[in-house]
Amino acid sequence: MPYLESLELQNHVADSLLRHNYNLDDLPDIFTQVDRENILLDSVKAFIAKPKGCFIGGEWMHSDTDSVIPVYEPFTGKVLNVIPNLSVSEVDEAVVAARKAFANPEWRGMKPMARQAMLLRLSDLVEENAEQLAQIESLDNGKSITGARAELSSAINHIRYMAGWCSKIEGKVNTVSASGQQHAYTLKEPVGVVAGIIPWNFPLVMAVWKIIPALVTGCTVILKPAEQTPLSALRLAELIAEAGFPKGVVNVITGTGVQVGAALASHPGINKIAFTGSTAVGKSIGKSAMENITRVSLELGGKSPLIVFADADIDKVIKGAANAIFYNQGQVCCAGSRLYIHRDIHDKVVAGIAAIADSLTLASGLDASCGMAPLVSKPHQLRVNGYIAQGLSEGAKLATKRSIVEGDGYFVAPTVLTDTHNAMAVVREEIFGPVLVVQAFEDEEEALRLANDSSYGLGASIWSNDLTRVHRLIPQIEAGVVWVNTHNLGDPSQPFGGYKQSGIGREQGREQLDMFLETKSVWIDLN
Repeated sequence: MPYLESLELQNHVADSLLRHNYNLDDLPDIFTQVDRENILLDSVKAFIAKPKGCFIGGEWMHSDTDSVIPVYEPFTGKVLNVIPNLSVSEVDEAVVAARKAFANPEWRGMKPMARQAMLLRLSDLVEENAEQLAQIESLDNGKSITGARAELSSAINHIRYMAGWCSKIEGKVNTVSASGQQHAYTLKEPVGVVAGIIPWNFPLVMAVWKIIPALVTGCTVILKPAEQTPLSALRLAELIAEAGFPKGVVNVITGTGVQVGAALASHPGINKIAFTGSTAVGKSIGKSAMENITRVSLELGGKSPLIVFADADIDKVIKGAANAIFYNQGQVCCAGSRLYIHRDIHDKVVAGIAAIADSLTLASGLDASCGMAPLVSKPHQLRVNGYIAQGLSEGAKLATKRSIVEGDGYFVAPTVLTDTHNAMAVVREEIFGPVLVVQAFEDEEEALRLANDSSYGLGASIWSNDLTRVHRLIPQIEAGVVWVNTHNLGDPSQPFGGYKQSGIGREQGREQLDMFLETKSVWIDLN
């Protein structure tokens, strides 16, 4: 994979665009709507428009193949740019670069406080470029700029929190019962080369969640962003280089999951896979990892229940439940997509949530009036609309006014379905869109049975002011995260992950570091 000078790279991308019927003259039109509002930074326009390569061994490179993937802007459906779809041999080059960097004394021998300082420098650079990154995220993913800005703040906090752990990774001395005098202790050592494979719903945050703990522990990383939303990860790679990390410590490669993701997951040179995405893909990655006994953590899908009791604050429930499902267009693994309401307040809560749904303005994520941005892609829009149609055909009732949204953007109207039951696909399967399914319950026992009747166990929330009931239910909820009178809160210090088919391992918190470390036992005979 030779390095290409700027003009060469531009010509290659131009040829690729024309070869795949993408009109270069159309690219500047993407910015017409937002330019009228003077929203987009010039640096964002320049970054979006420039040719895209991959970051391997500290160099920006382009693929030797002609295979490229278009990156679409969800509001207009137009092509923002194209990215390389790397070959398997080029994935090998990234693994070689990461392994070389892992063995390099410049990185392997770096003192903890020096590593911490470098990570803090990166957090400062992300903060300095936060608005640029938020706009790139909004264009690439389609999400609201307000949400993107909040996610940038979360990413910065995550880097700074995790940086503090660099100097706090420690083993322990054990008092053993072996004969004679023995000195026994443990060491914590980096697992090696980490493959981070991330989804498209929170591209920058997910990149940070995969890259930063690996760096804290002294590992090296190959990040593969989702092919739908690679741009913020590529910009982050530029900032990582600017922060001064040694070459090859962080590598960012692009391509399809079928080709590049599968090559990473099955590569014998990878020591640890950190994956966030669907349960179906996670199972496939887990099988590949086992072939090489590769360490693996999987943060997978969810179908999170909200259990609302009659004593709850109804106004708070209505606002909280609406936010739990409509935030980020419902493209959230722990979205509150199943709503179980006590029969006494069922109708009032449903009416309130439906009113909020009907009031949301469908618009570009960069539009200040945006209440519901487009979904990430056309195929995903069709998939979500297909679930709604299937639910209605199986007997569910539409509590909201809007149905199919016409136009170029990948919009799905915020939808509330009542008269559902747990045998329906819309209740059992992860839709990953702004679709809320609702059921009434009579008592605590029925609510618990309905909530736990799922193959998923990522998140759940209980809405009640009866603390005795709340504390009685929390241990019985089959989920890795339980919220009370709220939903979807998170913090870098609080571990996140699921039960059952929602995954293996935890993100965030001290617990996340264990996934990137090996424990070595040491015995010294003092006799």
